[in-house]
Amino acid sequence: MSQAVKRDLAPGPDGKPRCRWGVSAPEYVAYHDEEWGRPLRDDRALYEKLCLEAFQSGLSWLTILRKREAFCQAFADFEIERVAEFGARDVKRLLGDAAIIRNRAKIEATIANARAAAELHAGDGSLSELIWSFAPRGRRRAPRSYADVPAQTDESKALARELKARGFRFVGPTTAYALMQACGLVNDHLAGCAVRGAVEEERRRARDTS
Repeated sequence: MSQAVKRDLAPGPDGKPRCRWGVSAPEYVAYHDEEWGRPLRDDRALYEKLCLEAFQSGLSWLTILRKREAFCQAFADFEIERVAEFGARDVKRLLGDAAIIRNRAKIEATIANARAAAELHAGDGSLSELIWSFAPRGRRRAPRSYADVPAQTDESKALARELKARGFRFVGPTTAYALMQACGLVNDHLAGCAVRGAVEEERRRARDTS
């Protein structure tokens, strides 16, 4: 194992190697092992991740994880149809909620994104179908260090363009790629990470049944 790989891996609770970020704080451990990279096709869950990734812009993901429960409470558990009905009173309420990130542009984007997702449903489509249509084709070599993990890709640029064209906000190419990582469109667990194989197998089963 190269020095770069060793540097970017760290032992998890069971002593097996993990992506170093995944054991860098207690909140990351379960998220890294049980969520990040696992294929997600449920519209509500995808909408939640999309919005949380937008709120994360300019901040750390750890901040988002620590506020995740509060976000769910504030945004009706990210039920798309319910958030799509939010109005000015809800924006005022959310701007006064110290438990979340009180950024007007991001709050209004979350509501706009619910309306855009609801429009997909009205047209007999789904957020899942749209997002997963931009999943990279073929197999990708496992990243051996953080240096091998891109900030954005051609697919994430295309996904960002399509989402924006459909009325979604705060969905630039970097945010779109973070969404693709989080929801299993790509598997960016490092080579040597004890979780990578299980994530890849789950992604393979999802492809076989899609």
